[in-house]
Amino acid sequence: MLSLKQGLSLDSIRVQGAWSPDDETSLEAWWQNAVGITLNGSDVSKWDDSSGKGHHMSQGTAAAQPAYADGILTFDGTDDNLASNQINLATSTNCTIAIRGDFSSGTGTLLGDDDGTTAFINFQSTTVLRLRVAAGLIDFTLASGTFGDGYIVITRDSSNLVNAYYNGVAISAAQTRGGTIKVDNMGSYSTTGFFDGTIKEVQIFTSQSAALTANINTRLASL
Repeated sequence: MLSLKQGLSLDSIRVQGAWSPDDETSLEAWWQNAVGITLNGSDVSKWDDSSGKGHHMSQGTAAAQPAYADGILTFDGTDDNLASNQINLATSTNCTIAIRGDFSSGTGTLLGDDDGTTAFINFQSTTVLRLRVAAGLIDFTLASGTFGDGYIVITRDSSNLVNAYYNGVAISAAQTRGGTIKVDNMGSYSTTGFFDGTIKEVQIFTSQSAALTANINTRLASL
C-alpha cells in the first residue's frame, strides 16, 4: 500500500502584541510548533524553516522519519532524524539556541552535525547536557532533579561565555568555550547518537540578550 502523503501547513495564531521569533532580525532558523509540517502517513518527512532562511529539515527514508501528533515530533532513539543545509554559528559570534520538548530519557542528540566533527547538543544522562564545539565540550549538570518535559536555552556572547538554562533556570555555572557551533541535523550527529524523546519547536538566533531569553522563555513555556 502506498503511504499517504499530505502537506500540513498550519498558520500560527499570534496574540496581538505578543512576541514572536520572527520579530528578531537575528533569527537564523525556526522550526515552528505545528507549522510547515509535511507528513508521510503519520510521520514527518519535512519540517519547514519559518525564519525565511531556507533551513528546512527533511528525511526521505520512511523508517527514519519521526512520528507526529498534535504538534509534537517523536524520535525513537534508534534511527529517526531530520537533516538540513549547513548552519554555522561562528566563534565569537553571539548566538541563542532554544528547544522545547520532552527530554525525560536523557538520551541522544537534539541538534548535531554530520560532518564527522562530533559537533552537537546532546544528553549524557537525565541530569547532564553536553555541548560540543570545535574548541571542545562543555557539560552542564543540573543541581537537582532531572530533565523532562520543558525547554532548554543555550546562549553564547561575543566573549565566548556560554550559559545553558532549563525551564528558565541556569543549569550550572557559565563556561567559556569558543569554536564554531554547527547544525545540519535534528535527532542525531554523524549518523549516531539518536535522540529518544519529543521536540515541539526549535529556534536559533545569531544574537543573545536577557530580553531575548525572556521572550523565548515566555513563548516556549506556553507550548
